[in-house]
Amino acid sequence: MAPVRSPSGRTAAARIVLTALLIAALAGCGYGSRAKDRARHEPLAVAGTGKPLSASAVRIGYFANLTHATALLGTREGMFAAELGGTKLSTQVFNAGPSEIEALNAGSVDIGFIGPSPAVNGYAKSRGKALRVISGAASAGVSLVADPKKTERAGNGLAGKRIATPQLGNTQDVALLAYLAEQGFTVDATTGRGDVNVVRADNKEIPGLFERGSIDAAWVPEPTASLLVAKGGRRLLEEKDLWPGGDFVTTNVIVSQKFLAEHPDVVEAVLRGSIRTNDWIAGHPQEAKVRINSALAELTGKPLPEDVLGAAFGGLRFLHDPLASTLRTQAQHAVAVGLLEDPDLRGIYDLRPLNNALRSLNRPEIDEAAAGLGPVR
Repeated sequence: MAPVRSPSGRTAAARIVLTALLIAALAGCGYGSRAKDRARHEPLAVAGTGKPLSASAVRIGYFANLTHATALLGTREGMFAAELGGTKLSTQVFNAGPSEIEALNAGSVDIGFIGPSPAVNGYAKSRGKALRVISGAASAGVSLVADPKKTERAGNGLAGKRIATPQLGNTQDVALLAYLAEQGFTVDATTGRGDVNVVRADNKEIPGLFERGSIDAAWVPEPTASLLVAKGGRRLLEEKDLWPGGDFVTTNVIVSQKFLAEHPDVVEAVLRGSIRTNDWIAGHPQEAKVRINSALAELTGKPLPEDVLGAAFGGLRFLHDPLASTLRTQAQHAVAVGLLEDPDLRGIYDLRPLNNALRSLNRPEIDEAAAGLGPVR
């Protein structure tokens, strides 16, 4: 899928301005029309003027998914721009990770919000030269949703069914293939054909396919999963239930190694914006839903119904920790299903920019040694 230019890249501010008055006003907002008007017209961070950092511009890629809410909110509401001084921010929106990796490799994206499987694949195929993972962004928010008239249960109940994922080799695609293999099904990873048929389709197309009966189920991120439930689907399982403690990385932040080497100050500024955005979401969940929904409406043409939004938002956690051990497991899944040769992931993480950003905000740092996949030195 060709990338689509986001409608609102915002030029920058010298610093973030989240005044006590604004915070108090936001805390009192709900789902009424006045809250929605504020979401459209009153950004959270007030832009000023300032000198550019070491780069005149930075290009950020992400998806129109709730699992990328940090990027949706941070770019639209000015939290990223406010950290960038006079450095111009532009965005591109993608359907799934492999397309975003192609854009990063081509030099049309500098920093990306992306799932772990495409990040691992991009790192492995470039022999460790294309990208670094520099932060986490989201955990969980992925479900297997099925038509209850056709598929009553997970496991053996999936035999012969048509199950959609967003793209060949994306994070949900790998997770589904690994799950099917664990259940004893044989599926050709490339074609998707076998005891269960895996159908690759754009997230935006999957609800229509489900409604028409062209697929029986889908392994998808939010909000697509909750949209399917609203159309009569039933959650057969939530992926977090397959992970110890319920945490697994859904969205990472990656950066081009070239851009990181040349513009570490810009990378740190974006990560400060990401930290501030996640903090704001945690502190103002109701207003965050309104504003994130408004951002989705700008990108997709219509907002989510409030019941869908509430259900989708409830299954997600936004965080900076990259949950490195779960990335290793997801990489092993890709190897096991035949989509990836056993990769050397030493050096895939560079958490120095994140820890610099956390330190500047008086926040606890992430233990690089605990990441376990070889910090860059």
